[in-house]
Amino acid sequence: MKIAATTLGETAGDLLAQTLRLGYFVTTVLLVLVFVGTLAVQLRSRAYNPFFYWTVILSTSTAGTTISDFMNRDASSKYLAEGTESLGWGPQGLGLGYPAGAAILLSLLIAVFIVWRLTGLTFAIRDIDSRRGESLFWSAILVSNTLGTSMGDYLSDSSGLGYAGSATLILSLLGVLLTLRYVPAVSNVLLFWLAFVLTRPLGATVGDLLTKPAAKGGLALGTLGSSAVLLALLFGLVGYAHARERRRVTAAAADPAAVTAV
Repeated sequence: MKIAATTLGETAGDLLAQTLRLGYFVTTVLLVLVFVGTLAVQLRSRAYNPFFYWTVILSTSTAGTTISDFMNRDASSKYLAEGTESLGWGPQGLGLGYPAGAAILLSLLIAVFIVWRLTGLTFAIRDIDSRRGESLFWSAILVSNTLGTSMGDYLSDSSGLGYAGSATLILSLLGVLLTLRYVPAVSNVLLFWLAFVLTRPLGATVGDLLTKPAAKGGLALGTLGSSAVLLALLFGLVGYAHARERRRVTAAAADPAAVTAV
């Protein structure tokens, strides 16, 4: 579900900013407002709701795509489609470049975790039960998704690996993390956050693989078609998760001992 959401965040962000030519600045402002709105609904929810939760994940992923693009890119022909001179209203981007942008975002993510640590609250997401803890969690998610976009774009555009090669590399790293899951000495909380960050560059590279022209190593499926398929996939998975959660709640009400079985 996370990979589907992050890949959709990449294709949907590019759809708004590039295909519809709203530009990185306008799209970022709109998506940050969407993120704030969906987060407000999530924070007011007193119980886990898969639809609310994954809507916020999707909004952070989509916003992270355009925030990263706005930080790292500019109006030069290197970043614009052929025949395009500008994108939308407002500044085209800060032009920091992927290494500088990733360094800034990594510093921000570390800062969020330091503040989180100083509060004494748990990093285990299943045990987060306060508004402050959840706010720190979603701050980390937004920054990590933006950082992951920068990492994915750097691998795809500047590393020489290409879209497919970059996706294969990240999948290999996720496979290593999955193997470490069975090593008792390794913290599962640490593995969770490492995997959570890595799924975002995977989504960025897979999104580029799906949408970019064949001349650049992509499949040229387009941002609209790819986004529609990924949205349907995510909705199907969220529906399954919602049905599973309802079964768990029903089983807990009938027999607390049956929760483990569900």
